[in-house]
Amino acid sequence: MSIKSVSIRIEEEMLDKLAYVADYEGRSVNSQVLVLIRSAIKAFEDENGAIIGNVAPDLNVKPTRK
Repeated sequence: MSIKSVSIRIEEEMLDKLAYVADYEGRSVNSQVLVLIRSAIKAFEDENGAIIGNVAPDLNVKPTRK
């Protein structure tokens, strides 16, 4: 599986808040974004069924704290 790069536009205040959450969770902003994306994919699949294809949203996931 190859790694791709995506660029997004984000308001500075939102980025600052995301960085705060990421730091609190012990992650980089990039890792935090990946956690949020994986969570959204899982929620979608839970509601709509599995997405067919070579998609593995559980790869490179840092275990969450409980």
